[in-house]
Amino acid sequence: MRTIPAARTVIPGIDRLGDDVVNFYLVRHPDGLVLVDAGLPRHLNQLSAHLSSTGHRLSDITAVLLTHSHPDHTGLVTALHRAGAEIHVHQDDAATLLDGPRSSMRHAKPERSMGPYLLRRPAAIGTPLHMALLGGFTAPRFPHARPFGGDTAFDALPGRPTALALPGHTPGSVAYVFPEAGAVFTGDALVTHDGITGHRGPATVCRAFTSDSAAALASLDRLAALDQPLTLPGHGDPLKRSAAAAAREATEYGAS
Repeated sequence: MRTIPAARTVIPGIDRLGDDVVNFYLVRHPDGLVLVDAGLPRHLNQLSAHLSSTGHRLSDITAVLLTHSHPDHTGLVTALHRAGAEIHVHQDDAATLLDGPRSSMRHAKPERSMGPYLLRRPAAIGTPLHMALLGGFTAPRFPHARPFGGDTAFDALPGRPTALALPGHTPGSVAYVFPEAGAVFTGDALVTHDGITGHRGPATVCRAFTSDSAAALASLDRLAALDQPLTLPGHGDPLKRSAAAAAREATEYGAS
């Protein structure tokens, strides 16, 4: 099992949590704290320690904004809800939370199996194994999410983020735009590292974890309209350039 590092500051007010396989992010706004995605269950100690180091507690997190409902992005929702956070997810991904993490491949069935990827790159098994070792498939069912539909403005939340629907990776994949921070959190609609193929650089996720690759590529057109200068993916390093530039590069790579 990989070591879980300490949280890293991306820019003042945005911290990257998780590890070298999966990212989630803490947005520290003067009006409060918001988490974008919720990592894996065994990331709880990392998050708690980081909050303590900045003078906060788990109960200070106002809301969790899920980019989608795969288990490596939802592992802490139960703990965070118990601490008082509202959990928001697109309505087209809400069923996975209701039925539990093992249902994710049923509600967002991938276009291809893992088999061909493992034959080409045996090291690809490390990604799902990492998820399993950090409790990704053991989280309980979660019936308390607040579903939303389409593009949604969260004007009452710190930073006034907006959700941008980007179906393809899963039916309910979204990005979150924080205009004051100049940041776009793309989840897995656009990543900079695919642990299955080993590809590094802006891309959509391979078909072993994508439910509709044509829709995923089409969703990049929506990202290509955004000019915020910071792109924060669910996997891989953040990019200090616009989602528009990253989306153009990802379109060239496509869904392998």
